[in-house]
Amino acid sequence: MPTLLQSGDPAPDFNLPRDGEGALSLADFKGRKLVLYFYPKDDTSGCTAEAIDFNRLASDFAAAGAAVVGASPDPVKKHDKFRQKYELTFPLLADEAKQTLEAYGVWVEKSMYGRKYMGVERTTFLIGGDGKIANIWRKVKVPGHADEVLAAAKSL
Repeated sequence: MPTLLQSGDPAPDFNLPRDGEGALSLADFKGRKLVLYFYPKDDTSGCTAEAIDFNRLASDFAAAGAAVVGASPDPVKKHDKFRQKYELTFPLLADEAKQTLEAYGVWVEKSMYGRKYMGVERTTFLIGGDGKIANIWRKVKVPGHADEVLAAAKSL
C-alpha cells in the first residue's frame, strides 16, 4: 500500500492528456497555485455538481492566483463532451493508465453493496507555487467543498 501524501510533501509530477487537445503537467503551473481535484466519473450526479461548483468560482480562483484542474480515469473524448455540456472553463485530465491517480493515492479499493472494486476516492489537492502540497481534502463531500478550497487558496 502506498504511503499517503501529506501537506508539505512535493506534489507528484504528472503529464496527462487533456480535453480538447494537448497535455498538461505539474511544471505548467510552476509559480502558481493549483487546485487539482480527482473525481470518479464524468456526467454522474456528484461529479457534475462538483465540476459546476468549481466552475462557478473560476474567476474567484483566478483572482486568488490559483488554477483549477480536474482529473479522472475517463478518456479525453468523454471529457470533451462533459466539459462542453456544462460549459466548464477549466481543463480536465484523462488518466486512463491510472499512474497519476496511484501516485496521488486516490486509486483505492472501494465497496458498494458488499462488492469490492477499484475506483477513484474523491480527493482535492491544493498545491503551492513551489510545487508542494499545501492542503488535502480526502473523501470529499461535494456541497460547500469548492468554497472551502477557495478560502484555503486565498489564504495560501
